Amino acid sequence: MRIGVIGTGRIGTLHARTLSRHREVGSLILTDAEPARAQELAHRLGETAAPGVDEIFRWGVDAVVITTATAAHAEYIGRAARSGLPVFCEKPIALDLPGTLLALAEVETAGTVLQMGFQRRFDAGYAGAREAVRDGRLGRLHTVRAMTCDQSPPPAAWLPLSGGLFRDTLIHDFDVLRWVTGREVADVYATGSDGGPAMFREAGDVDTGAALLTLDDGTLATASATRLNGAGYDVRMELAGERDTVVVGLDDRTPLASTEPSGPPPADKPWTGFLDRFGPAYEAELNAFVEVVRGERANPCDGREALQALRIAEACERSRREHRPVPLTEIPGSTASS
Repeated sequence: MRIGVIGTGRIGTLHARTLSRHREVGSLILTDAEPARAQELAHRLGETAAPGVDEIFRWGVDAVVITTATAAHAEYIGRAARSGLPVFCEKPIALDLPGTLLALAEVETAGTVLQMGFQRRFDAGYAGAREAVRDGRLGRLHTVRAMTCDQSPPPAAWLPLSGGLFRDTLIHDFDVLRWVTGREVADVYATGSDGGPAMFREAGDVDTGAALLTLDDGTLATASATRLNGAGYDVRMELAGERDTVVVGLDDRTPLASTEPSGPPPADKPWTGFLDRFGPAYEAELNAFVEVVRGERANPCDGREALQALRIAEACERSRREHRPVPLTEIPGSTASS
């Protein structure tokens, strides 16, 4: 199997390394907006670098992995679909609903595969939480608390391109909330704070945000995020039911310090970022993509799933800006079951 990788930044490099050592992948063709970066990675991995995206399609590949800047995702998804190629793409499909729906229409017209990169679906902790909900261990689920806290803010120049905190960061929490609970979000109320560095205000974004989400069975969920969590990278989900409570992301590297006299000691080596925290999950999702391409399993996270997470993010951003509750029925796009 020959796979083209478009984009060799941090996540593209990780994916290329995973695929390069996969027993079912014979070779890779790598390309990047900065050709020297793709050439350097190809040299290190013993793979081939292409001068541009055109060569990825002309030289012939069996599948495409897209890890470029978000603005290019929809274009390359459409191009791969028209070429009859299965695609793995990092989230999101696009930064807006029209672009997302257009790309999905191309995939559905072509009848090709689009697997989205929501790696938390492949994390052991989230999988365990999903099982606890589905097998009834928790009883009736009444409360979910989700959070994503980055240790350090991104570069200022990147913020206007990111789509904002709800679309870029909390979209992971929205996707995994649907996946773990098996429910849809009915309405949201969201707010945010831009009290940190001025670059967030200048980009029209917030450095910290929170949302109250009501699920379609009445379960209440909160999702919060910040770009300024100096203690470390902290991603957790707590699920409380009438019988039991479980937590995802609580281990000896969680960046927490207890104030209780008998509490656990602070983490000796706290998580510093998503590549560190979710390394095994990233590898598992790429292994799944290879199996999908080979026809050995169903698509574990298709484009319609990504659309639903984006609809929730769009509702939260509208709620934040307009200071009001927003029902999901206000946001275009068909619903999809978990």
